[in-house]
Amino acid sequence: MTRPLRFLALASLVVCSAPAQSARPNILFIVADDLGYGELGCYGGRDIPTPHLDALAAGGVRFTNGYVTAPFCAASRAALMTGRYQTRFGFEYNPIGAKNAAPGIGLPVAEKTLANRLSDAGYATALVGKWHLGGTAEFHPQRRGFDEFFGFLHEGHTYVPHPWDGVVSWLRRRTLPDGGKGRWTSPDGRIIWTTHLNNHEPDYDADNPILRSSQPVDERANLTDAFTREACDFIARHRAQPFFLYLAYNAVHSPMQGADAWLAKFAHIPDIHRRIFAAMLAHLDDSVGRVVAQLRAHGLEENTLIVFLSDNGGPTAELTSSNVPLRGAKGQLYEGGIRVPMTVTWKGRIPANRTLAQPVMAFDLTATALAAARVTPPATSASLDGTTLLPLLRGESAAAPHPELHWRVGRKNASRAGDWKIIRDAGGAWELYDLAHDISETKNLAASESARVADLAGRWEQWNARQIEPRWR
Repeated sequence: MTRPLRFLALASLVVCSAPAQSARPNILFIVADDLGYGELGCYGGRDIPTPHLDALAAGGVRFTNGYVTAPFCAASRAALMTGRYQTRFGFEYNPIGAKNAAPGIGLPVAEKTLANRLSDAGYATALVGKWHLGGTAEFHPQRRGFDEFFGFLHEGHTYVPHPWDGVVSWLRRRTLPDGGKGRWTSPDGRIIWTTHLNNHEPDYDADNPILRSSQPVDERANLTDAFTREACDFIARHRAQPFFLYLAYNAVHSPMQGADAWLAKFAHIPDIHRRIFAAMLAHLDDSVGRVVAQLRAHGLEENTLIVFLSDNGGPTAELTSSNVPLRGAKGQLYEGGIRVPMTVTWKGRIPANRTLAQPVMAFDLTATALAAARVTPPATSASLDGTTLLPLLRGESAAAPHPELHWRVGRKNASRAGDWKIIRDAGGAWELYDLAHDISETKNLAASESARVADLAGRWEQWNARQIEPRWR
């Protein structure tokens, strides 16, 4: 073959291969932190408009029985990143503060992340935001499959650098400046101390810089804006190739810091506690809208699978976050701690304006992303607990992906099979609830349904036997 003909043949191969590559969808996971089930407009919230998150739900599927595997941040994220129950690899408790930076504490290096699998399949990958899966070198996001990282490694961070210009800060304290209890507001109105939870605001920023890769940066923007900026930049730079972006906002996690511009929009809310929360949630909602607009601007919206969820239920007393109509909150295995807002949008690929009631777990979203990207984990790898939701999302199947779901946080345990749920705390007696008729878990039916309790408890024990002991407590 002559040189010109060889060139034409190679060129034709390049041209033919381009559609195959571009057909693979981009994957965008957007995770809110500590957002309650009942706050978004599409989940019944009324006092804080969330038009952009509501639009995501309207553009795809909204799950009303979407669960996370743990009622707090890190363990929940460990399952989302791996597609597996985190108790299978000993990530049972929430490593906060210095513990997250202790040797050996983090997502075990033997566990493959979604980023690992997609990177191996040719995806560009990035984490923007909160990691909280280990703060030492071996657990760094760029050693866990992410090409790029901008964010922080621990459980939380102040939204703006000290002295917190441009925000009003609501901070927990044990004692007010006058030695009393209640609320104290600084003369300029910029700082409110509250003793209502009788604890101190954690030292979120201690040994926890904002990093680009592994280098500290002097970030002056509000983190909700900074993470949005970095996400939009990543999308623009990788618009010609398939990408996975894990956009893990720290909003609406404490410390509660409402930006002035957003606080002004909620001047009608008399309680400053609730007003700050409203400002933070509206700020988050607007930021999600900006990220989706960036996809649209580059013609990527129809080729991007967009997942949105919260990492656990809202801590109501701390944030005012609502889990209505659910019982309980963050840290508990009642529905308010583990049932979360969860939406999936893939314009043109899954029908819009659908609400699904089948119980699903966050690790199903991991399996769904892999299936959409046509990535099959090797047979030698640890099996996923997640199941692809694509048939359910497309309306090809109405079957729930799992016959039962399970939870374990030490002596707090729960299982759900169908509409029935058992739960116990501190190793006590099992409680039983019929979620089809009692979503708020108000009527314990254990005494009258002892056979059902025994059946569900036996299923939990069988599942529990396949988990391992926690690596730390």
